[in-house]
Amino acid sequence: MANLPLAEIRVLDLSNVLSGPFCTYQLALLGAEVLKIEHPDGGDLARRLGADPSASARGMGASFVAVNAGKQSITLNLKHDAGKDILHKLVAESDVLVENFRPGVMDRLGLGAKSLLEINPRLVYCAISGFGKDGPLADRPAYDQIIQGMSGAMSVTGDTKSAPLRVGYPVSDTVGGMTAAFAICAAVLAAQRNGEGTIIDVSMLEATLASMGWVVSNYLNAGVAPTPMGNENFTAAPSGSFQCGIGILNIAANETRQFEALCQVIERADLVRDVRFAERDARKLHRAELKLEIEAALAKDSATNWESRLIAAGVPVGLVLGFEDAISQPQLASREFVHGLNDGATIQRVTRSGFRLADARGRTVDGRPAAPAPSLAQHTDSHLRRLGYDTDAIEHLRVKGTI
Repeated sequence: MANLPLAEIRVLDLSNVLSGPFCTYQLALLGAEVLKIEHPDGGDLARRLGADPSASARGMGASFVAVNAGKQSITLNLKHDAGKDILHKLVAESDVLVENFRPGVMDRLGLGAKSLLEINPRLVYCAISGFGKDGPLADRPAYDQIIQGMSGAMSVTGDTKSAPLRVGYPVSDTVGGMTAAFAICAAVLAAQRNGEGTIIDVSMLEATLASMGWVVSNYLNAGVAPTPMGNENFTAAPSGSFQCGIGILNIAANETRQFEALCQVIERADLVRDVRFAERDARKLHRAELKLEIEAALAKDSATNWESRLIAAGVPVGLVLGFEDAISQPQLASREFVHGLNDGATIQRVTRSGFRLADARGRTVDGRPAAPAPSLAQHTDSHLRRLGYDTDAIEHLRVKGTI
């Protein structure tokens, strides 16, 4: 496979922190050239975020590295006319622009979608915001936790004692970014076919609710409101997390044959004949009693040993791992999920996306970042020269604070 699917697609990334940068990171992993447009005074806030204070101090925070490897950094003050002129030149030769300002900010700068499409009618303009560009909440600022709460995601996370509970990573930012990347890929394809650009309006609230498909559908179509069930699966039983003699095991015996196999392995064949557990709906109704019976049997051995025996019997199971063990699994190492990139000061370790690509001949290409996350303004001068600015003009822009 010679090239990644988005090779020769240029993306202007005007976004900050997570939802937008996560979106454009996915595009970079698919081969797009991503030019990250940052403010000269400090750039993306994420440069100063992360668990390593020394990295944050030099503008390469772990949070920034996570979703900006493979991009190029150009600094522009878009409040300056000269900065707007440079952006106009970049827009004229680009395919996509992504921003995650509050609705109306780009319009107030004179850089709204309609004006930029006049410069480049093929441009795909994607705006990511908390609630979308219109509606009664459009002007409200939104962070991931705000959206998690307002989407109902927190209300179904945890159990009756702990809910509402925030999901343990910024799921709404991430889903919003993934939704944007998906829409952009479709719009780029349309632009190549018909020569027309697209304005994409991504609402993190809507993206989060859309990702909660079964939960939403149960309410909309069956009138059943979701309740927090902890580690239990509302669609089946026994399906959830089970304490073993040592460790915790996820078991998803969702089908009757899997339940029967589970009972054989744990030497509790009598459970199959118990009227409380004999039928699928009965197992759901009596899930608490069933869990107690299964955990009593599992207490006789470790989760690791039960896992191997249950897998051999065709029961879907998996260890509940701490994060350090999860990211270090041989499965991930064998598929080269984590990559190390030398930025001159340290090794940046980043992940690729959750897929690999191969063509019909079996030739593969791994969607990994081509370079480490860039230092602030690392590529400003080279792109300005490419656009026709000479050394004196670049220095003048720098003195004025435009770059």
